[in-house]
Amino acid sequence: MPISVTKRPRNVNAYQAAAILYGDWGTSKAYVIGLAFALAGYSSFWYIGAVSLLIALVGINYITICKFSPTGGGVYASARRKSEVLALVAAFFLIADYIVTAALSALSCFEYLGVANPAAWAMGSIIFIGALNYFGPRHSGNLALVVAITTFTVVLMLGIVSIPFVGDAIANLRLPHEGAWGNWTVFVGIIVALSGIESIANNTGVMQLDPGSTEANPSVHQTSKKAILWVMIEVTFFTAFFGLMMNAIPGLQITDDQVLAPDNTNVRDSMLRYMGDYFVSHGWGSNAAGNLFGFVISAVFAILLLSAVNTAIVALVSLIYVMSRDGEMPAILSNLSRFGVPIYPLIVAAIAPAAILIFVHDIPSLADLYAVGFVGAIATNIGVNAYDKTIPMRIWERWMMWFTFVIMISIEITLLIDKPHARRFVLAIMSAGLVLRALVIEHRQRQWAEKRVKLKHASLFTDDTRVPLHSGAILCAVRTTGKTLHYSMEEAKKFNQPLYVLFVREQKYITEGDKNKTWVDDEEASHIFSYAKDYIIDAVPLKFFYVVSDSPADSIVQIAEKLQVSRLILGRPRQSTMLQALRGNVVQEITEILPKDIDLIVIS
Repeated sequence: MPISVTKRPRNVNAYQAAAILYGDWGTSKAYVIGLAFALAGYSSFWYIGAVSLLIALVGINYITICKFSPTGGGVYASARRKSEVLALVAAFFLIADYIVTAALSALSCFEYLGVANPAAWAMGSIIFIGALNYFGPRHSGNLALVVAITTFTVVLMLGIVSIPFVGDAIANLRLPHEGAWGNWTVFVGIIVALSGIESIANNTGVMQLDPGSTEANPSVHQTSKKAILWVMIEVTFFTAFFGLMMNAIPGLQITDDQVLAPDNTNVRDSMLRYMGDYFVSHGWGSNAAGNLFGFVISAVFAILLLSAVNTAIVALVSLIYVMSRDGEMPAILSNLSRFGVPIYPLIVAAIAPAAILIFVHDIPSLADLYAVGFVGAIATNIGVNAYDKTIPMRIWERWMMWFTFVIMISIEITLLIDKPHARRFVLAIMSAGLVLRALVIEHRQRQWAEKRVKLKHASLFTDDTRVPLHSGAILCAVRTTGKTLHYSMEEAKKFNQPLYVLFVREQKYITEGDKNKTWVDDEEASHIFSYAKDYIIDAVPLKFFYVVSDSPADSIVQIAEKLQVSRLILGRPRQSTMLQALRGNVVQEITEILPKDIDLIVIS
């Protein structure tokens, strides 16, 4: 019985990849502008400008990383190519990053909305988004694109209405006066503007291939390069520009790390909203218009920030699951729900960020915790790629990586020295991770000692596998022995047509370990295959296929095309309207992409 681990469809184009990246990389300006002013007042622009230059430098490095990592260039994958221990350290940095990303994005969202007790609202939103992910909602690049375009439009509008105040901003600008170490620590304190770049490297495996490249020799250099450049230009320019225009607002006071407007309102964590209100009110002479524009900015950035919460939760679940499948974390963490979602990693991903907000519920403190994780991850990824001599990069690309690595590792060391809370947070994450890994190693050694490790073998169904083709064959995709399977078997016997029975095991995350998974490991598949074999006996040619997939619709159509069947028979999902909205309608998706020469029959 052949099996197949279907390839994830490469259906993310440059626009969608840019939107996914923007949903993470583009959020930082929502809180870093006010944070910078709280640290440096009317001289904050110079630090923001320096960080913007570093953003561009890191972005160029990640263009190179993505060019040589078409199947996944995230720090965990990159580090694992050289060392499992280094990969483990990189993973802990990412775990710390994702936990605080979710907490910080949620808190910033409700700070912008101006609700009472934003920390409580943030905690509730994180738990709610985590609960939605239990059903395995499918992410849509098009939805991310809509959110990104809407946000960019609002950002552009804010930039336009602020142009008349450029003179005031320059007039109010002050030079830094903190001394060398003081200037460096302020620069490090707003490094959160750099966060989010890792998301593009993690998605190269689903990007559209460049013209002329193939799955055997994939390349996504053009797709990833366009996505990074578009977002990098927006992030660097508008972060620096808004850092300058913030100085056009007179009378801002710094008190106990807060930034107070003339009416004593704290605007540190919602500076863009206040800027929109101020520029429209004073430029157009209408307080009502200013308040309305400020509200629009709040609403749009709130949506973008909640999207970032969801992205962080999904990424954290995926990382923990992959580490479990790689043998770095306990095997229980790879247990899946009936919707193909890792149960225990999802619980951790929802509870951990919410728990952080119980103890830390202000933006500057979260930013300190945040920076240690993503700076460590970026430094590790760039350093590993710079060191890897097997990567055929140009001399200037390698030297640029080494230069960037030195800057990033210097920032990380400064954070660990200067931010004791961040240091303790990362040490706690690493300690917990090392304890779990020690338990895994102990369990593995006990298994070896008792000789209980058994290997199951099965043949693989790949793109190179030769499958006998039969004219007019029927493909039946099933999950039970119900009406759909019975109809297919009766049709095959009635018209004497070969029958292919396909079982799709939906998993949200697919790892290398899944390539060794067979139908023998799946009780549902074994039962269905045995039942069909006993029913058909030798009436018609019968073959079984077992598929592990994170996109059932694409997998079913791929198999149908390869087998050149004449009919595809499916059962209509018995799900509520709400559940179909969360998970997607597989039948509808298949209808949209199935070739016209294959008839589709849906059994209700």
